[in-house]
Amino acid sequence: MAEAIRWLDGRLRILDQSRLPREEVFLDLDNYRDVVKAIKEMKVRGAPAIGVAAAYGIALGAANIQTRNKGEFLAQLNQVVEAFAASRPTAVNLFRAITRMKEAARGDSITEIKRSLVNEARRIHKEELSATRKLSRLGAELIRDGFRILTHCNAGPLATAGYGTALGIIKAAKEQGKKVSVFVTETRPLLQGARLTTWELMQEGIPVTLITDSMAGHFMRLGRIDCVIVGADRIAANGDVANKVGTYPLAVLAKENKIPFYVAAPTSTIDRSLSSGDKIPIEERSPEEVTHIQGRPIAPEGTRAANPAFDITPHRYITAIITEKGIIGKPYAQKIREIVSTSL
Repeated sequence: MAEAIRWLDGRLRILDQSRLPREEVFLDLDNYRDVVKAIKEMKVRGAPAIGVAAAYGIALGAANIQTRNKGEFLAQLNQVVEAFAASRPTAVNLFRAITRMKEAARGDSITEIKRSLVNEARRIHKEELSATRKLSRLGAELIRDGFRILTHCNAGPLATAGYGTALGIIKAAKEQGKKVSVFVTETRPLLQGARLTTWELMQEGIPVTLITDSMAGHFMRLGRIDCVIVGADRIAANGDVANKVGTYPLAVLAKENKIPFYVAAPTSTIDRSLSSGDKIPIEERSPEEVTHIQGRPIAPEGTRAANPAFDITPHRYITAIITEKGIIGKPYAQKIREIVSTSL
């Protein structure tokens, strides 16, 4: 599969995820506002990928500032940064990337600052790729031959600008010679599971069965699921996890049925500044995403709809959190504090 995010010396190329799986369309973006729009419209999505795209977008915005006055340059750069900060509220990778880019905006000249920003964006991208490869290899050790795995939403290369988190573990298990198969929830309302996860798994030659979100408990009760693996958009200091809405009920069902529930995420997704999941901001998206599917209405006109993009899974339902620095178990607050030396 072609790279979902790629820097091309002065422009950012992204694979438009909103048009998959019907067609593979790459967008070449040469204006930071287009990158902000792509994040808002989920043409690029997934916590690590959002952070990488924002970093490149800030570098792009800086490159296009036309002034020789350093003070004016930094003022305009701050406007670029603020635009990305307002794009999506839940994924902490976005804000971590923004912080790093702001810290990188140093130099004796504007030219030097612009070069520094590009280099920092590339560094962030490289680190995410390395982290997802490492955590995937670690997580694969938890997967036994013949495992039937349930996953929710999409946490593969598309979502990470790297190897993948939840899907990365599944791919790594296959590379180790293990025979695995995957149940994928469709993931309403935007169908990331149906559209993206099934597409990625089929490209990898991994057997996949698509189910509706409400079918998961049925297959768990029948003993058809051996473990659940999901990604994360933000992990609080106590181990509570924000992920695509619908994750929390899967965790509760998994515990009821004595099925391991794993969260796979790089340490860049851990936010030690928040004591618990109650502090994580939850993005509310357009009600039309619920009342319509790809522009077509599925509910009576005028129907009110709620559309939180994420929910919070309390740490008591999580078997382990898989990161590139190790597998974190209970007690989560202590283990997270030991494994993550820096916070946002």
